[in-house]
Amino acid sequence: MGYAKERGKLEKLLTKIVGVEAYSEKGLAVLSDGHENYSHVIRILKNKEPDLFMDLYKNELEDIKAGKKLVKESETDEARQEHFVTYKNAIVNAMQKTISVTKETV
Repeated sequence: MGYAKERGKLEKLLTKIVGVEAYSEKGLAVLSDGHENYSHVIRILKNKEPDLFMDLYKNELEDIKAGKKLVKESETDEARQEHFVTYKNAIVNAMQKTISVTKETV
């Protein structure tokens, strides 16, 4: 089963997210958009092929959600920046893992 369409969406999103370096409202909006889109794509993939994508759906989305929660709950600018990087890295790692799985199953 081909996953080129979903992989293409993830690769495009990944390039946007990698460019975000520091916490700002605009940067947070980019990450939140990436999070939403990743969630949508991984749900599609999970529904197509549960055996391959269920673990990514469960584990990676949980990591991303936890990172977002930490950013929102941060009380200082320093903590917010640190958690923002954690949130970004969770999204990037999830996308990279998912892209990798789609390439391996072509």
